[in-house]
Amino acid sequence: MAARTKARKRAFQILFEADQRGAKPVTVMADWIRLARTDDRQPPVTEYTMRLVEGYEANAARVDELIATYAVGWTLDRMPVVDRNVLRLGAYELIWEDEIPDAVVLDEAVQLAKEFSTDESPAFVNGLLARLKDLKPTLHR
Repeated sequence: MAARTKARKRAFQILFEADQRGAKPVTVMADWIRLARTDDRQPPVTEYTMRLVEGYEANAARVDELIATYAVGWTLDRMPVVDRNVLRLGAYELIWEDEIPDAVVLDEAVQLAKEFSTDESPAFVNGLLARLKDLKPTLHR
């Protein structure tokens, strides 16, 4: 598995745990970093994972607003927790991380949805992120 793929997976797991715990993602990430120092079974938190988690947290309100606006018929609270956090990560990376090709962001998000969510989730994630990709030139960060 490629390094950035692993980093995205860790970032998703941190966002998911933060959502479940009602904690800030950077707080959960700090817990993961502390645990990785003492437990060999804990996966490392790489620089790119930190960049994604910190980037999402810094832009969380806008990311969530974009998802809520373009997820037709779905509120954030009604979405499955996995899908919500895959979308958060994907939307952040799509809009704010300019050096990552859009197609890579969409593919990686769909793969996370395939691995962790329902059979319908990959199509939902792909559709919403593709819509954001199409609107990207007109969206305000």
